[in-house]
Amino acid sequence: MTQVYLKKKISRRIENGHPWVFANEVDKTVGPLSGGDIVELLTHDGKFIGRGYANPKSLIFVRLLTRNKGEIINEDFFFNKINTAWKYRQQLGYTENCRLVFGEADFLPALIIDKFNDYFVLQTLALGMDIWKPAIVKALQAIFKPKGIYERNDVPVRELEGLPQIKGFLSEPFDTQILIHENGLKFIVDVENGQKTGYFLDQQDNRRAIQHIVKGGDVLGAFTYTGTFEIHAAHYGAKSVLGLDISATAVEQANKNAALNGLSDKCVFQAVNAFDVLKLWSKEGRQYDVVMLDPPAFTKSRENIQKAITGYKEINLRGMKLIKPGGFLVTTSCTNLVQPELFLEIIEMAAKDAKRTLRQVVFQTQASDHPIIWGQENTHYLKFLIVQVL
Repeated sequence: MTQVYLKKKISRRIENGHPWVFANEVDKTVGPLSGGDIVELLTHDGKFIGRGYANPKSLIFVRLLTRNKGEIINEDFFFNKINTAWKYRQQLGYTENCRLVFGEADFLPALIIDKFNDYFVLQTLALGMDIWKPAIVKALQAIFKPKGIYERNDVPVRELEGLPQIKGFLSEPFDTQILIHENGLKFIVDVENGQKTGYFLDQQDNRRAIQHIVKGGDVLGAFTYTGTFEIHAAHYGAKSVLGLDISATAVEQANKNAALNGLSDKCVFQAVNAFDVLKLWSKEGRQYDVVMLDPPAFTKSRENIQKAITGYKEINLRGMKLIKPGGFLVTTSCTNLVQPELFLEIIEMAAKDAKRTLRQVVFQTQASDHPIIWGQENTHYLKFLIVQVL
């Protein structure tokens, strides 16, 4: 097996458990190396660290799969890892819908698998993981006997690994509009054309957190996508719910989801630019009991972090101005580059500019089927905050 030696003076990040080895941390390779090959990673003086897959054309040269010297990377390895991930979700109570594999947090870097009852959607985001796609599909078939498997590899990050963007069936074709149940409600998941894998499972626990604050209130939701938060609000007893999203397709699906749950009478969605509308409505003096903001990631690179900070501050400032005294702001960020402390600072800055006092109700992260590994920022990405706006 080809060996990769680290430079003598590197950070303790890798020894402390981080699975990524960057190209500038590699001293030398001994043996032939093609992209995606399994290699042994060694310290500068030859001590075994682990085994993983390598891509000499990628900024991330090696992604570790195991630190166990006796563990071989083969089909059984992937079966065991996926089976272990499933047992963990079952222990936590996630059985119908869950993120079955969350990349590095399940020790399978660059692999995402979402489970929507008997259907599975996967992403193999690096060359070394993509090579093992047949073994991954085989493991899913053996463990679950699924009704269908679909790949959503139509993501730009694959191009950094020299991979094409593709999507399609990895099983016999099936109807890609899948009905799921969440918190007593029904939603259609479009695994073929929806965002990411078709549905944001990472918020399924957070959606329950709005249960009491929305009762009897007028609720405004922005960046609603297919309306999950808004439909939960209507279900939990809101008097009226208005959801905004720039995508006409998403709004169409949101209205269908509202109808599916018999909530069309008090849950309405409109296709508009939320940034513009929130600014206009705050000038007009509109007021709501609850405003919910679930914007997309404002940046995926550190170079644009200031842009993200500005975006989050502006959208939350506009949201606060629309809230009646004593009402509630529900706000989220899915940018892992904006860590929790910074996110709270941004909200505090917005509150000062809005001349409002905040009282924290809930501050939590993604659902527990998206586990966090301490020291690995990319596994700790979602921030979910509820504050009372006084």
